[in-house]
Amino acid sequence: MAGLWRSYQTLMTKYPWTVQIVTAGSLVGVGDVISQQLIERRGLAHHNVRRTAKMMSIGFFFVGPVIGSWYKVLDRLVVGATKSAAMKKMLVDQLCFAPCFLGAFLCISGALNGLTVEENVAKLKRDYTDALLSNYYLWPPVQIVNFYFIPLHHRLAVVQVVAVAWNSYLTWKANKI
Repeated sequence: MAGLWRSYQTLMTKYPWTVQIVTAGSLVGVGDVISQQLIERRGLAHHNVRRTAKMMSIGFFFVGPVIGSWYKVLDRLVVGATKSAAMKKMLVDQLCFAPCFLGAFLCISGALNGLTVEENVAKLKRDYTDALLSNYYLWPPVQIVNFYFIPLHHRLAVVQVVAVAWNSYLTWKANKI
């Protein structure tokens, strides 16, 4: 396990952007597999591989690049590594970024699932508030720890590891009919 971590560290140093994006896409995919198998109890015979591929593409092309970029912007907006700075970063993250990101995630997944604009808006109205409230139960303490203890280049990875459970919930929410 230590060797795997060292390899990850080396790759992160050489190719931080690529590693962050691949990590995000892979872990969104893992979240969808968990969602289909443990939450929805589809069984392997009924696993929707196409859905997992769609969710992974959201991870690769939206989650990874957007969150990776956001952390860089956030570090410029709120400078420092003190407890106070970590709290400010968490508040900006949760009050400004999270609501927009969550809405975009749900809209993108709806569009990839073939929903019309009207269906997507109706789904967003139905699911957004519940998803945002669930976000607020999980992410503030995670983000305080993340912003206080974790170096910038590892924040997306930490978030994505915690997010395996969150991604399972989100992919279930995003694909719930």
